[in-house]
Amino acid sequence: QVQLVESGGGLVEPGGSLRLSCAASGSIASISDMAWYRQAPGKQRELVALISSGGGYSRYTDSVKGRFTISRDNAKKTVYLQMNSLRPEDTAVYYCNADVVMIGKRDGNNYWGQGTQVTVSS
Repeated sequence: QVQLVESGGGLVEPGGSLRLSCAASGSIASISDMAWYRQAPGKQRELVALISSGGGYSRYTDSVKGRFTISRDNAKKTVYLQMNSLRPEDTAVYYCNADVVMIGKRDGNNYWGQGTQVTVSS
Protein backbone atom coordinates (compact mmCIF):
# COMPACT_ATOMS: atom_id res chain seq x y z
CA GLN A 1 0.00 0.00 0.00
CA VAL A 2 1.02 3.62 -0.53
CA GLN A 3 0.53 6.48 1.92
CA LEU A 4 0.89 10.22 1.42
CA VAL A 5 1.25 12.18 4.65
CA GLU A 6 1.06 15.98 4.64
CA SER A 7 2.45 18.31 7.28
CA GLY A 8 3.13 21.99 7.79
CA GLY A 9 -0.35 23.49 7.79
CA GLY A 10 -1.56 25.93 10.41
CA LEU A 11 -2.75 29.44 11.17
CA VAL A 12 -0.83 32.36 9.69
CA GLU A 13 -1.48 36.09 9.35
CA PRO A 14 -1.98 37.68 5.95
CA GLY A 15 1.37 38.26 4.28
CA GLY A 16 2.95 35.37 6.14
CA SER A 17 4.52 32.15 4.89
CA LEU A 18 4.08 28.42 5.35
CA ARG A 19 5.84 25.40 3.93
CA LEU A 20 3.85 22.25 3.33
CA SER A 21 5.48 18.84 3.02
CA CYS A 22 4.10 15.56 1.73
CA ALA A 23 6.03 12.33 2.19
CA ALA A 24 5.18 9.18 0.28
CA SER A 25 5.79 5.77 1.82
CA GLY A 26 5.13 2.14 0.99
CA SER A 27 6.24 -0.31 -1.67
CA ILE A 28 7.07 2.37 -4.21
CA ALA A 29 8.92 1.70 -7.44
CA SER A 30 8.54 5.17 -8.92
CA ILE A 31 6.59 8.40 -8.60
CA SER A 32 5.73 10.49 -11.63
CA ASP A 33 3.79 13.74 -11.28
CA MET A 34 3.19 15.12 -7.80
CA ALA A 35 0.78 17.92 -7.05
CA TRP A 36 -0.96 20.03 -4.45
CA TYR A 37 -4.69 20.66 -4.53
CA ARG A 38 -6.84 22.70 -2.19
CA GLN A 39 -10.48 22.84 -1.24
CA ALA A 40 -12.08 25.80 0.48
CA PRO A 41 -15.45 25.51 2.27
CA GLY A 42 -18.28 25.37 -0.25
CA LYS A 43 -15.93 25.23 -3.22
CA GLN A 44 -14.63 22.53 -5.53
CA ARG A 45 -11.19 21.07 -5.10
CA GLU A 46 -8.72 22.87 -7.37
CA LEU A 47 -5.21 22.18 -8.59
CA VAL A 48 -2.74 24.57 -6.97
CA ALA A 49 0.59 23.36 -8.37
CA LEU A 50 2.05 20.36 -10.15
CA ILE A 51 5.62 19.16 -10.67
CA SER A 52 6.97 16.53 -13.05
CA SER A 53 8.95 13.48 -12.00
CA GLY A 54 12.35 15.07 -12.55
CA GLY A 55 11.29 18.47 -11.32
CA GLY A 56 11.97 20.14 -14.65
CA TYR A 57 8.38 21.11 -15.32
CA SER A 58 5.90 22.77 -13.00
CA ARG A 59 2.71 24.72 -13.35
CA TYR A 60 0.52 26.80 -11.07
CA THR A 61 -2.99 28.08 -10.89
CA ASP A 62 -3.04 31.79 -11.77
CA SER A 63 -3.96 32.99 -8.29
CA VAL A 64 -0.76 31.63 -6.70
CA LYS A 65 1.79 32.41 -9.44
CA GLY A 66 4.72 34.37 -8.04
CA ARG A 67 3.77 33.52 -4.45
CA PHE A 68 3.90 29.71 -4.23
CA THR A 69 6.72 27.37 -5.25
CA ILE A 70 6.46 23.61 -5.65
CA SER A 71 9.55 21.42 -5.36
CA ARG A 72 10.41 17.79 -4.69
CA ASP A 73 13.15 15.61 -3.26
CA ASN A 74 12.98 12.25 -5.02
CA ALA A 75 15.43 10.60 -2.64
CA LYS A 76 13.03 11.40 0.20
CA LYS A 77 9.92 10.77 -1.91
CA THR A 78 8.69 14.16 -0.72
CA VAL A 79 7.01 17.12 -2.38
CA TYR A 80 6.94 20.61 -0.89
CA LEU A 81 4.84 23.72 -1.33
CA GLN A 82 6.43 26.98 -0.20
CA MET A 83 3.65 29.53 0.24
CA ASN A 84 4.59 33.20 0.61
CA SER A 85 2.52 36.38 0.78
CA LEU A 86 -0.46 34.38 1.97
CA ARG A 87 -3.92 35.86 1.62
CA PRO A 88 -7.20 35.06 3.39
CA GLU A 89 -8.48 33.55 0.13
CA ASP A 90 -5.71 30.92 0.35
CA THR A 91 -7.53 29.44 3.34
CA ALA A 92 -8.37 25.83 2.51
CA VAL A 93 -7.54 22.21 3.17
CA TYR A 94 -4.47 21.39 1.09
CA TYR A 95 -4.13 17.89 -0.34
CA CYS A 96 -1.10 16.11 -1.75
CA ASN A 97 -1.57 13.99 -4.87
CA ALA A 98 0.81 11.64 -6.65
CA ASP A 99 0.94 9.11 -9.47
CA VAL A 100 2.74 6.08 -8.03
CA VAL A 101 3.89 2.76 -9.47
CA MET A 102 4.22 0.11 -6.77
CA ILE A 103 7.01 -2.45 -6.72
CA GLY A 104 6.08 -5.44 -8.86
CA LYS A 105 3.37 -3.56 -10.73
CA ARG A 106 3.43 -2.33 -14.30
CA ASP A 107 0.76 0.34 -14.06
CA GLY A 108 0.49 3.18 -11.62
CA ASN A 109 -2.32 4.51 -9.50
CA ASN A 110 -3.25 7.95 -8.25
CA TYR A 111 -3.11 8.57 -4.52
CA TRP A 112 -4.31 11.32 -2.19
CA GLY A 113 -3.15 12.45 1.21
CA GLN A 114 -5.54 13.17 4.08
CA GLY A 115 -5.14 16.92 3.80
CA THR A 116 -3.74 19.67 6.01
CA GLN A 117 -5.61 22.82 7.03
CA VAL A 118 -4.17 26.21 6.10
CA THR A 119 -5.91 29.23 7.63
CA VAL A 120 -4.88 32.78 6.76
CA SER A 121 -6.39 35.24 9.19
CA SER A 122 -5.49 38.15 11.42
